[in-house]
Amino acid sequence: MNENPTGFDTLAIRAGQDHDPTTGAVIPPLHLSSTYAQDGIGGLRNGYEYGRSGNPTRDALQEQLAALEGGRFGLSFASGLAAEDALLRAALRPGDTVLMGDDVYGGTYRLVSRVLAPWGVKLRIVDITDTEAVRAALAAEPAAMLWIETPSNPLMRISDIAALAEIGHAAGSTVVVDNTFASPALQQPLALGADVVVHSTTKYLGGHSDVVGGAVVLNDEELHEQVKFQQFAAGAVSGPHDAWLTSRGLKTLGIRMERHSRNAGLVAGFLGEQDGVAAVYYPGLESHPGHAVAARQMRGFGGMVSLALPTGEQARRFAESLELFTLAESLGGVESLVNYPDAMTHASVRGTELAVPEEVVRLSVGIETAEDLLADLAQALRRV
Repeated sequence: MNENPTGFDTLAIRAGQDHDPTTGAVIPPLHLSSTYAQDGIGGLRNGYEYGRSGNPTRDALQEQLAALEGGRFGLSFASGLAAEDALLRAALRPGDTVLMGDDVYGGTYRLVSRVLAPWGVKLRIVDITDTEAVRAALAAEPAAMLWIETPSNPLMRISDIAALAEIGHAAGSTVVVDNTFASPALQQPLALGADVVVHSTTKYLGGHSDVVGGAVVLNDEELHEQVKFQQFAAGAVSGPHDAWLTSRGLKTLGIRMERHSRNAGLVAGFLGEQDGVAAVYYPGLESHPGHAVAARQMRGFGGMVSLALPTGEQARRFAESLELFTLAESLGGVESLVNYPDAMTHASVRGTELAVPEEVVRLSVGIETAEDLLADLAQALRRV
């Protein structure tokens, strides 16, 4: 590109998406080759030699990811957990500690507690929405990494990224933000002081429930090289077709997040008015304890809404009674989904300090007609 656009939607459509120089194709071609011809031994064309070390389709996506998060470097992986694993292995050594919140995604907790802990990494849990509790925890015992997830999964807790970044850096911690729920359309943690952003691109970035992937975005060149080495050496790269699908999804991220946020706000407001609903967790509600922070650091409140029913049995019945909301794992697609965390996405943390209450149901609010979604919620509540 000859110009340097800065608008989010322009970057989503244009970054890394130069026209094909051979044919003029507006959409960059999908490069499926696993290996590349060399012009003599070691004579690589634009640095490409083998699909694990580099692929033009993946490189285009990585440029796109970095641009949207406002970072220098982006790396694409086979899944969100693969991205997290590469970052953790690159940044940590046996004996190091990770300090994370008590409401993170269950898979993240499992990765550290069951995969990296036997390798010597220590895990400590804190209420990460309480900045003074985090400051005290780091003062009592330093942590190599401070892991923030905001909004959190599934209780939609909000953490003050700028304040936590300042606290973390003062304690010598690398500050990581899982930006999956907000997406860069609504929140850019690097601009707020974070060192690294991670994503499950399976969710809002891909946006259509048809691809699994993950990403790491950062500014530090040395850490980038270390994570890139893990990407190459361990090999959990995104395949070219997955990268192409993710890149395509990113082009509509901005307008999708506007509709997700609008629909979720209507859903949260509706649920808050229902007598049979014990609690609604959505940062767009003024009653949410993190509303002021979310309004300050986000450009919208996202498409995720959680609610609590009076009992676990009622929560299960509600989740199974929805018809337009599909009962399924994952989130962030254009279609609405419902999840029962205790027995689904967070089953791995049952009995731990991260256990999700049995009364909680998580909704991924899609971009369908809002009135249809509200009608589905109403009929399910009548059946509880």
